[in-house]
Amino acid sequence: MNTKVIIVEDQFIEADNLRSILRKAGYIVCKIARSVPEALKIIEDEKPNLVLLDIYLKGELTGIDLGKILKDQHIAFVYLSANSNKQILDAAKATKPYGFLVKPFREKDVLVMLDVAWYLHRESLGLLSNQKDMQNSSLEHDFKKIIGESKAMNEVLNDVKIVGTSDISVLILGESGTGKELIAQNIHYISARKHKPFVAVNCAALPANLIESELFGHEKGAFTGAIDKRIGKFEQGNEGTVFLDEIGELPLELQVKLLRVLQEKEIEPIGGRKKKVDVRIIAATNRDLEEEIAAGRFRLDLYYRINIFPISLPALRERKEDITLLTNHFLKIYAHKENKVITGVSNHVWQSLMNYDWPGNIRQLENIMARSVLINEGPILEFLKLPGQIKNTVTTPETRVKSMIEMERDHILSALGQCNGRIYGPGGAAELLELNPSTLNSRMKKLGIEKKYFKQGTD
Repeated sequence: MNTKVIIVEDQFIEADNLRSILRKAGYIVCKIARSVPEALKIIEDEKPNLVLLDIYLKGELTGIDLGKILKDQHIAFVYLSANSNKQILDAAKATKPYGFLVKPFREKDVLVMLDVAWYLHRESLGLLSNQKDMQNSSLEHDFKKIIGESKAMNEVLNDVKIVGTSDISVLILGESGTGKELIAQNIHYISARKHKPFVAVNCAALPANLIESELFGHEKGAFTGAIDKRIGKFEQGNEGTVFLDEIGELPLELQVKLLRVLQEKEIEPIGGRKKKVDVRIIAATNRDLEEEIAAGRFRLDLYYRINIFPISLPALRERKEDITLLTNHFLKIYAHKENKVITGVSNHVWQSLMNYDWPGNIRQLENIMARSVLINEGPILEFLKLPGQIKNTVTTPETRVKSMIEMERDHILSALGQCNGRIYGPGGAAELLELNPSTLNSRMKKLGIEKKYFKQGTD
């Protein structure tokens, strides 16, 4: 390996530890720099390929100042960071690093992060062949369960191929209904862990008082009601992958314990002894975790741990060229399920499908197709019931001023307003929002939405 790395770090012990890790892995390590001027001189003299860059350094200039210079010079860099604040994170991200390594460092995390950073940097410079020369990236994989040929989805699938053969943590971002769990499954099935368990956990659906037990398990008699021993999700997924869906919903006290599990690779069942576990973490959320960090609801150090390789899924309205494929796919599935012969879709139905904004994304499209097939009586799908008056509340990055929580609240209020506060039954808000009524009630309670807001609040 001829890749040359410079470590810019003012703490000698941490810098020396990193140097040992890199040399052992075959990297060429430049002199260690403790300040921005030192780093610039070494970079000029030794021409490194990669920079490991601490944010706080000796002197007046910070790692972020150096990051701006490295970005302009097209030199790949990864930030080294301990816990920081939202303002620092925003400033660091603006310099476009290839990742963050959180202190204390683990050898595997360091080496994988450098592999990913170096690959992405060469890709950005157009230095890779069409075959993608990252190790094992030529591996062919059947993505038949993922429907879509749009540019946006091809970019997602390329990311899946890149990260699938590694063992690093992945954070899947996207609105509800965009298919985050399906992407997580494909990452697992590409990986070396594909013959081991894939355990999915919906963090939003776990009762607050049982989350720790569900994740890490408990011993019989550990607390009132613990009449049997429970094997937690992490132990169930040992040697495989644990998918933490809606990780932004985890309470802060559980975030601390999850961070410890990621760092120490061990769990502690309630009432039991610590146990080593070997799991790969794939997390997902429809929330803006950086806003959650700013609001004090999500830990920045945990964010660094899970955000090594983010994958952003496009909303369905951003990949409308895939609506035809998805519609035909669901039409075939539900026509077969209902024992019906439906050979096509009418023009006015196609027009409705293409003109709708799909706030519920692919999940909403699937549910609407299932219902439409059920009530259709001929060989052509002629009727489509869309909640067309519910306006899409998602704004563009240029105009976005509301948090995800505020937008969710506005969306639910809009649906309730059209239904005169009715939650249950045909025409109720739960049906319009494609939600289970109990789930909608739970979200309303969490968001502080009460029936007293509506004149006709009966359900």
